[in-house]
Amino acid sequence: MSKKESTFISMALSLLVITLISGFALGFVNDLTIEPKAKAKLERKINAIKLVLPEFDNNPVEARKLVKSEFAKDSIEIYPAYKNNVFVGAAVIGSSEKGFSGLIKIMVGFKPDGTIQNIAVLEQKETPGLGTKIKDESFLQQFRDKNPSTFNLKVKKDGGEVDALTGATISSRAFTESAKLAFDEFLKNLDAISTSKQ
Repeated sequence: MSKKESTFISMALSLLVITLISGFALGFVNDLTIEPKAKAKLERKINAIKLVLPEFDNNPVEARKLVKSEFAKDSIEIYPAYKNNVFVGAAVIGSSEKGFSGLIKIMVGFKPDGTIQNIAVLEQKETPGLGTKIKDESFLQQFRDKNPSTFNLKVKKDGGEVDALTGATISSRAFTESAKLAFDEFLKNLDAISTSKQ
């Protein structure tokens, strides 16, 4: 009986040591990768800002505004852009948890009158070959130069003007919901961002 007890204690101690070493190793690797991950995420945002906004000469990242919305878990990020101290537009991050595989996060660039300059997809986990087509030019082009105050940002099945992706209506709905959220926050904050020069 004592041999079984000592074997059990040995196995339990071995397991404890292995668990502790593994935990410390994972923590160490996580600490090593936090900064590079944050840097890569910021770089993606900077590239998206350049892609979705008209030409600007300020630093929109430094001018970033965070606003709360009842329709989003996190704060909405707004990046105002200026050229020669004149407001030329803003990039707004919109998101929806209603994608086929969850979160869809996009950055929408608006001109001062609310017209969409361009859209970049920041995060998505949709079905490859179907929902991932929200990043394709053929889908994104239908939003450019459209003003959501007159262009209904819903898929046609829901009475809107957006052609949904074939086989990916849920992803298309989440995308348009994200764009609508971004537009609504742009309008709510337009006075504040268009008058504060950076």
